[in-house]
Amino acid sequence: MKTLYLECGMGAAGDMLMAALYELLDEDQRADFLHTMNALGLPGVELVPVPAKTSGIMGTHMQVTVHGQEETAHGHEHDHGHEHSHPHGHSHHHEHKHHHATPAHIGGLIDGLPLPQVVRENARRVYDAIAQAEAQAHGCGVGDVHYHEVGALDAVADVVGVCYALHLLDPDLVTASPVHVGYGTVRCAHGIMPVPAPAAAALLKGIPIYSGEIQGELCTPTGAALLKTFVQSFGPMPAMVTEKIGYGVGTKEFEQANCVRAFLGESGQGANGEIVELVCNLDDMTPEALAFACTRLLEAGALDVYTTPGTMKKGRPGWVLTVLCDPEREQDLVRQIFAHTSTNGLRARRCGKYFLTPGAEQAQTQWGPVRVKLAQGYGVSHAKPEFEDAAALARENNLPIQTVLEDALERWESQP
Repeated sequence: MKTLYLECGMGAAGDMLMAALYELLDEDQRADFLHTMNALGLPGVELVPVPAKTSGIMGTHMQVTVHGQEETAHGHEHDHGHEHSHPHGHSHHHEHKHHHATPAHIGGLIDGLPLPQVVRENARRVYDAIAQAEAQAHGCGVGDVHYHEVGALDAVADVVGVCYALHLLDPDLVTASPVHVGYGTVRCAHGIMPVPAPAAAALLKGIPIYSGEIQGELCTPTGAALLKTFVQSFGPMPAMVTEKIGYGVGTKEFEQANCVRAFLGESGQGANGEIVELVCNLDDMTPEALAFACTRLLEAGALDVYTTPGTMKKGRPGWVLTVLCDPEREQDLVRQIFAHTSTNGLRARRCGKYFLTPGAEQAQTQWGPVRVKLAQGYGVSHAKPEFEDAAALARENNLPIQTVLEDALERWESQP
């Protein structure tokens, strides 16, 4: 299957990810990318791919300018609330007014861009993740988040550019290395904060990270949000036949190459991920208590929780509880199982996981919109209308649920 592997040995930032993906495009796709991005109608925004070198390695720096001025001077990129004197080169040449925008403002801006619907939806997903992380970091509601740098037009271009480049590349699987975050402190609009900045740290939960020996902010909130949105698994590079390699270069020099490296190629049809099964036998819990435990485990981040009936020792009827989770959530879910059930022990199995690449679109039925969940890979494609959307329309219009589901699927299949 077509596999994209992102090597984040120097962290990740929006402009570096965009430049690395740009290098993977063929000549026609590059022309399409630049024409589309420069015709978005973002006032004064221009994207120019500039040849750049880091530690002797040639790559591309994606220069994003607004009215002829580049937001960043030396480092990875601008970012959320990170203004002035960034230790990783996030400093400014000039004084200018910052855009202070709410998530609703940014969402409206993205919705109006002349891009494929899936690109706009993915860009919104990235910004929704950022808004939630910022709200958590600063102890406010999502609607009260005010972006500083990230609300600027060039930041929107970075996020949309990565989403559009991935749309053009259309990989079946996106994987990445553990993420180097750097160490030390960063000066932000809110003061001096530890690296990774709180919003980035919130976004990186569940993702393997390490601090390394380089001082500075290597993974920005924008980079973290993009990785969280698109990367399906983190770890070593899978066995793959590489066809193209892209280098997205930052402009500050370090002892090691300052770049995001992207590999595009074909991987085998083996398992494309890992999953953990946590299993225990229960013969002394009431159905009510067990149902409550299953609900709490799902809320704690389990991918799935289910029970099967069984006969335990001494002939007692009981239940086999199975909890599925990502490998990085294993220890947390083990603690949750011990906390919410009566078991004193459980079994853990790490399994290969085969999965289709998820996606989402929307069908406009005669009664209103219905989201359609997509899954593709291994030569097959699945499409399923979102049940809750269809159920809401069925209730409002006093219709059988199947009528709405069938109409949604027919409308989606007839879309160009």
